[in-house]
Amino acid sequence: MKREGLIRVGISIGDLNGIGSEIILKTFEDSRMLEFCTPIIFASIKTMSFFKKHFESGINFHGINNLNQVVENRVNVLNVWKENVDITFGEEDLKAGEYAFKSLEKATEALKNDDIDVLVTAPINKLTIQSDKFNFPGHTDYLAKELGGNSLMFMVSENLKVGLLTDHVPIKDAPEHINAKLITEKIQTVHDSLVQDFRVSKPKIAVLGINPHAGDNGVIGDEDEKVLKPTLLKIKEKGKLVYGPYSADSFFGSKNYKNFDAVIASYHDQGLIPFKTITFGEGVNYTAGLSKVRTSPDHGTAFEIAGKGEADESSFKAAVFMGIQIFRNRNEYKELTKNPLKKAPKKI
Repeated sequence: MKREGLIRVGISIGDLNGIGSEIILKTFEDSRMLEFCTPIIFASIKTMSFFKKHFESGINFHGINNLNQVVENRVNVLNVWKENVDITFGEEDLKAGEYAFKSLEKATEALKNDDIDVLVTAPINKLTIQSDKFNFPGHTDYLAKELGGNSLMFMVSENLKVGLLTDHVPIKDAPEHINAKLITEKIQTVHDSLVQDFRVSKPKIAVLGINPHAGDNGVIGDEDEKVLKPTLLKIKEKGKLVYGPYSADSFFGSKNYKNFDAVIASYHDQGLIPFKTITFGEGVNYTAGLSKVRTSPDHGTAFEIAGKGEADESSFKAAVFMGIQIFRNRNEYKELTKNPLKKAPKKI
């Protein structure tokens, strides 16, 4: 469905006891944000009014009961629930997890129905959100189920983009998950995302080794020699600019990452520790490979500072802008590739 007007950014509230509410308020207290998008917070006007009072925010909300009532130039709040909710900042609470899922479920439904263009998710607590309906290690896997596609956690900033072969997997289990099929799929997803979502015409992708020193020719584990190297060779023979495996310990410190459009790490901390060290506050968690656009800040619920007014909204604001830009880039790519023969100039 094509809709006129500003890009609609749906926002799931995340864990009510975390910093999600604070970073959302701080982001949209800047009225200039409404020149770029129409925000819709999936929560309730009662809950958001509590947060507004607690944080002494000057923001004005527009409460709505259905998405036909969305108004541009206002911060819309869709009433996903109407009852009062007890907020206990900084505490793990199953009830807070229940409301986090209610918000996410409704926002995802709106995304699937094209009632919103982009979904930005505030942080959840991965324990308290668990239920019969949400039995996933995080947003990425849930959205992959709901939206389809080969999802990939893609941590992105202006100067560094890091994808993962395995994400929320215990480190002891990561190597057994890595096989030729997975490597090929993840590299394809990163490649396609760089082309469609980030306007990189010929992506250069670096892949980090599974073991220390990429296995040192089999001396420190044989997964790199038996699985990673031959798979990368086959992918490269098909024309993709894929390089590696690189030794992860020196790759970022030597600034080698600047020679590539994206880096693929073998497991979660191998990629996210350097990413967050280099880009913290500016990084965005983007779920590549889906039919829709979803972004989030590069941090968690930060219970230790929740409710104190100390949270930095920079990453959340970056996630909003990144989501808008990816949505535009993707639409432009679709237009350019829809019927290339039709757009070709006539020969004289």
